Amino acid sequence: MSEYTTGELAKIASVSVRTLQYYDKKDLLKPSKVAESGRRIYTDVDLSRLKLILLLKKLGLPLKAIAEILNSKNSIVVLNLLLEQQQKAIKDTLRDSREQLKTIEELRKNLPQIDQVSLNTIDDIEDVMKNKKELRKVHLRMVLYGIPFNILEYGTLAWGIIKGQWWPFLIAIVLLIICATLVTRYYFQKTNYICPNCGAEFKPSIKEAFWAKHNIRARKLTCPVCGKKDYCVEVYDEGQLNKS
Repeated sequence: MSEYTTGELAKIASVSVRTLQYYDKKDLLKPSKVAESGRRIYTDVDLSRLKLILLLKKLGLPLKAIAEILNSKNSIVVLNLLLEQQQKAIKDTLRDSREQLKTIEELRKNLPQIDQVSLNTIDDIEDVMKNKKELRKVHLRMVLYGIPFNILEYGTLAWGIIKGQWWPFLIAIVLLIICATLVTRYYFQKTNYICPNCGAEFKPSIKEAFWAKHNIRARKLTCPVCGKKDYCVEVYDEGQLNKS
């Protein structure tokens, strides 16, 4: 069986001599024997024990838990329990990290929009993120409401071309107009706008909002508070205007 000095064992395991001395002090790794000169001598068994210590430490287990494993008569059972706990802790950390990453991605996506809005008008950034989620739900519902009517429109159009019967298409157009009116009304009922100049949140008339120049995130509206006309950021209507 091979024998190693403290320095040799440290070199093989890629750890410092001070680390081995610390493990010795904590009764984690004692040398197999000590020479008359005081030199500590380690064997292959000690090397295997050291590798196990380093492996468990790499898995995130504290030295106290590692000592319990190595000194227990039921080391396999204890190790399994500790690894199970560590696995759960790592999964929780990963879940939290994913949530944080998702929040960061959402925040970065909305930074240009948030930059136009005074955060004093909304409690904090978390409320902004929550507001954007609700707004996306509104947009999704609008798409879902429109799909059946689009199918009806193109289906009756194809029927008219093939069969020469156009009355189903005309009925579909009437229904489509009614649907578009209801969806538009729903949309503007669920949205407010924030003035980039004074930070006021307001709800314009449906007529003004419908005909206003707009992009995917804002409409050019006249603020009823400061009177300035500018691109106002679209936000979800949380019902606060009715309460005030």
